[in-house]
Amino acid sequence: MAERGLGGFLATLEERKDLLRVRAPVSATLEMTELSLRSLRADGPALLFENVPGSRFPVAMNLLSSPRRIAWALGEESLDPVAQRIADFLRFRPPAGIAGILKDPGGALEQLSTLRALAPRRVTRAPCQEVEEQPGNLEDLPLLKCWPKDGGPTITFPLVVTANPDTGQTSVGVYRLQRYSPTTLGMHWQIHRAGAENYRRYERRGERMPVAVVLGVDPATVFAGLSPVPEGISRFAFAGFLRGESLPLVRCRSVELEVPAEAEIVLEGYVDPGERHREGPFGDHTGFYSLPEDFPVFHLTRITRRERPIYLTTVTGKPPTEDAILGRAVGRLFLPVLRAVLPEVVDYDLPLEGLFINVAIVAIRKSYPQHPRKVMHALWGLGQLMFTRYLIIVDEDVDPRDHREVLYRVGLQADPAEDLELVHGPVDQLSISNRRPNQGGKLGIDATRKGPDDGYPRPWPEEATMDPEVIRRVDALLAGDPALARALLGRP
Repeated sequence: MAERGLGGFLATLEERKDLLRVRAPVSATLEMTELSLRSLRADGPALLFENVPGSRFPVAMNLLSSPRRIAWALGEESLDPVAQRIADFLRFRPPAGIAGILKDPGGALEQLSTLRALAPRRVTRAPCQEVEEQPGNLEDLPLLKCWPKDGGPTITFPLVVTANPDTGQTSVGVYRLQRYSPTTLGMHWQIHRAGAENYRRYERRGERMPVAVVLGVDPATVFAGLSPVPEGISRFAFAGFLRGESLPLVRCRSVELEVPAEAEIVLEGYVDPGERHREGPFGDHTGFYSLPEDFPVFHLTRITRRERPIYLTTVTGKPPTEDAILGRAVGRLFLPVLRAVLPEVVDYDLPLEGLFINVAIVAIRKSYPQHPRKVMHALWGLGQLMFTRYLIIVDEDVDPRDHREVLYRVGLQADPAEDLELVHGPVDQLSISNRRPNQGGKLGIDATRKGPDDGYPRPWPEEATMDPEVIRRVDALLAGDPALARALLGRP
């Protein structure tokens, strides 16, 4: 079972000797960024800064900056069992009435237990409301200024809760918020995100939009907020699935929204229709500063929090960074989702160097002419994969994580005259190469083997590989002569 709260996860990390308490004074302005990135790049522990000049709240960083800690956060020792759980969840079918329950009572009980875990439960008393400040002061929080030319201190790891005014359906997203004043923040939701769509609906109505900003929850709920869950599935319900138990929610004190009851800090407020303010620049996940741009303004009406809260934050920038590692983990865990739509997909990888959004490498079982192009266009139509600028398709026997092998296949098996698919469409709002904001080109590369059905007029050459019997004999030779093995290979 996943950890129930942020404090519980920190205790687990400390027990596993994967948490460093930093007691020396470290500034939230630039210094925490530099220290956390150095630790991350050395595969260091999670960090808890306990002496933050100008704030009485400790700061937690790098909690999810390694695959091992992501797996622990989700209640496992590795990511593979989590991926399997997600695959099982996608195959979930409720029992067909009493007959189905009688036929497989154990399976039916397990499914009913899963249904109970998915449904958030409402509570009236919550740790996140132990202290209430009206309206509160954002300058009390240890917001990071991550990079020298950032426009101001910024909340970088929130769960922003909004609702569709037409349906009431809740949306949860991770959007940065730059502090303007003690009671206002810049609401940087990109135009493709659900929060921005909800805001556009409120704006058309001419109505004020309620918003809750959740700071610091159990890591499974954080992960759910980042995940590309299928349309119609609540991220809070998905958090319950990842946790192995329902997520308790509590109603906010000043807005009609519900938030995780076990959160550390909640900012309640609203966004007015039509109001904009210049936000940025900000050192983003591209490694470049995003340019200043006008965004809606969040007005604080109340802060509720724990008696002794911990402020959870992260740093974006040129990979490797925590968000890049999280993005790659999300891609790995949601392979079952991709296979549910495209069963010909064998595996895929979102390389860190591609910012986990610009480059995707996909291995498929190729079955017919133009099959790679069919996969390309299907992927460009799926959620955030629509932002992929370079999409490489390889055969099923190629490991997409072996980038040397992938480049080898691209160089040999992709003909620039025949095997490139250039299209135009929406791109990430933070992309810098496109001439026009939010739109640009994308390139698909078919690096699969070709045959007559593909219009390839010549026989495809056979790869030169060693005879398996020779490999066996040489393995036996080296195993029986350690001195020769050391001389040849530099090891026993």
